Amino acid sequence: MNDFSAAQRSRVTMLDVAEHAGVSKASVSRFIGDDRALLSDAIALRIEQAISELGYRPNQMARGLKRGRTRLIGMLVADIRNPYSIAVMHGVETACRQHGYSLVVCNTDRDDEQERQHLALLRSYNIEGLIVNTLGHHRDELRELHREMPMVLVDRKVSQLESDLVGLDNPAAVEMALAHLEERGYRDVLMVTEPFDGTSSRIERVSSFKLQIAQRPALSGAVVETGGDLTGRLKSFLDNPDPGPKALFCANGIAALASTHSLRELKCKLFEDVGLIALDDLDWYPLVGSGITALAQPTAEIGASAFECLLKRLRGDDGPVRTLDFPARLIVRGSTLGNLR
Repeated sequence: MNDFSAAQRSRVTMLDVAEHAGVSKASVSRFIGDDRALLSDAIALRIEQAISELGYRPNQMARGLKRGRTRLIGMLVADIRNPYSIAVMHGVETACRQHGYSLVVCNTDRDDEQERQHLALLRSYNIEGLIVNTLGHHRDELRELHREMPMVLVDRKVSQLESDLVGLDNPAAVEMALAHLEERGYRDVLMVTEPFDGTSSRIERVSSFKLQIAQRPALSGAVVETGGDLTGRLKSFLDNPDPGPKALFCANGIAALASTHSLRELKCKLFEDVGLIALDDLDWYPLVGSGITALAQPTAEIGASAFECLLKRLRGDDGPVRTLDFPARLIVRGSTLGNLR
């Protein structure tokens, strides 16, 4: 055991280790690098003992820069408070760690200027690849970065950016939701979504909803956005007596939370007055009334697959751009049991 303080350890250099072990600086460099096999067992043991006694900690960033590799992966997210973003980020970080990489996360907070600054910051960190889950308003900067490094998109397409995309099979998820509601006897469905703001996954879900409604004569449907007078719009929907039992289809967890607040404000009897099904499966869903029926996204798999796509590109895969669409999983709870035929 040694009694070096943290401050003292930070000042110990590779040359100090070499002098303490009685070897060259090049031998120490080989020991802490990838060429340890070139050293004799005796020299390796002396270096190992010197490192332990001096409390030497190599500067991994400097070593990475010298070799042109930092083992850093960047991730740009639009809103780190979004439970979906957190869950996917955890999947990415776990996969990074398993392959010896570290993850640098930048939150744009849905702010275009923040996104621009973070892109410059990530470049300064010499990241090896980038995973993007943002609105993608800075397409030129993203395309420029993509010329320098591999890039993978999560959940959201970015116009004119030819990158691998990993996310949910949105059309299949919408079809699953409407099939479940129709089977349960609901006839009037209101989809609640966050404002589009150019987000491809939201646009795709609403487009799929409208197409599916048109193909299902037993159902009628409309779409409203969160924000503004959501409570008033839900009240109008509930007060309309036609065409039959009503349900809300919330396009993500944020929309589900906003809708639940509005329904409570309207003093609805959950879930007798209206059914509810929501994309995402958040921890609070089982706690509302008799539980909210969910379309769970495999967020851990989405995050891990995003990193694996990036890793393949880092290893030289220059094949065609690929899209990985994962299926949702239906979890039935009490929010869609109230209008059984």
